[in-house]
Amino acid sequence: MRKVLTVLVCCVAVFAAAQESGVVSLDFKGLKKTKEPFLRRLLKVKPGLEYDSVVVRKDIERLNRLPGFAIARDSVVFSPVGVKVYYILEENFTIIPGARIATANDGSFAYRLSAFEFNFLGNNQLLGAYYERNVFDSFGVFWEHPFLFSDQLGVGFNYQDITRQEPVFFEQGDKDYRFNSKQWEGKLIFSFDFNNEAELGALFVQERYSFDGLDPVPNTPAALNADKLFYRAAYRFIDLDIQYQYFDGFQSSFVGQYIHFLNGDSQAEVFLQDFVSLRNDFLWYKRVGKGGNWANRLRLAATIGNEESPFAPFTLDNQLNIRGVGNVVDRGTGAVVLNTEYRQTLYEKGWFVVQGNAFLDAGAWRDPGEPISQLFDGSNTRVHPGLGFRLIHKRIFNAVFRLDYGFGIGAGASNGIVFGIGQYF
Repeated sequence: MRKVLTVLVCCVAVFAAAQESGVVSLDFKGLKKTKEPFLRRLLKVKPGLEYDSVVVRKDIERLNRLPGFAIARDSVVFSPVGVKVYYILEENFTIIPGARIATANDGSFAYRLSAFEFNFLGNNQLLGAYYERNVFDSFGVFWEHPFLFSDQLGVGFNYQDITRQEPVFFEQGDKDYRFNSKQWEGKLIFSFDFNNEAELGALFVQERYSFDGLDPVPNTPAALNADKLFYRAAYRFIDLDIQYQYFDGFQSSFVGQYIHFLNGDSQAEVFLQDFVSLRNDFLWYKRVGKGGNWANRLRLAATIGNEESPFAPFTLDNQLNIRGVGNVVDRGTGAVVLNTEYRQTLYEKGWFVVQGNAFLDAGAWRDPGEPISQLFDGSNTRVHPGLGFRLIHKRIFNAVFRLDYGFGIGAGASNGIVFGIGQYF
């Protein structure tokens, strides 16, 4: 009897060891558009390696971040010969039209139409373009292949021709310029590991400011022409768990630019000199119960080298930082912005979700020529609480139609509706 028990114990031990010995196969279920060789190159679980549940979990998180998938799950089967791993995938529809509606600075109707493919050729390439009417016509075209050379290295290129009516705030008064910027950008895209991404790039930019008609603001330039070279670096730390419309975790996104003046007219040399631009977004999300999501963004921004120039790079704008404030209502050489909102799922059936939200947007700006202490003395602070709703398609990437209404607090504060595609942050 003792010998029989010994043999049984040994058999169980051998079977258990065989189960944990390694991954014998990795298969995908639900693939339609996404290419299987692309996924096998990208993911860390591979046949022949030791099975590790932590690595499987990280693969699933990475798949959930890819635009091509609405949701990813795993199924693991232990057998006497090893471990069989299955990734069960629901693909997104990734050809996304976009629309944005606003009021232009001259009071006319402004809009932006776009179309982007986020899983071009089934390997997570981005291809897209937009057209914008904002007093004048603008357009841009984009292509990115984050994994062109390997699972860690890719490239991106874009061209934009932007023409808008841009307010600039001089001490003598406000002045609306016709602003045109032609931009050519190329960049390298790095995915160092599961949590860390970076970009290095350069932009050649031709900037033109012009004013026609009688000048309402004396002693200010009527025109500026400059060619610039932007050196750009970006870094992202991502630790997010995404389940359809719900986010949980932390992300930090840094963008630094050195803007070098190449040549231009004499006025441009005075107002459009070299400077450094720094910005970091800290984002934190928390699932609350079954249908709630608390979302937060802290944005810190500053420039070095153009503290006196009225052509400051950071704008106070509905679509960028504070909902309900208006379109390009101020410019600054420094900013601190906090956006916090609670999102609650009100209705969900199949692919369709209705989500309500309550938010608070608050920010402070440093005006050109002012000390950094202006960010904290309350003299240039905006506070806008508000309410909104979202209509969400769970199986179309970033298919979130949002509408928010922000209420300004304080004397002279503005209120307003903000439309858009995608969550605000």
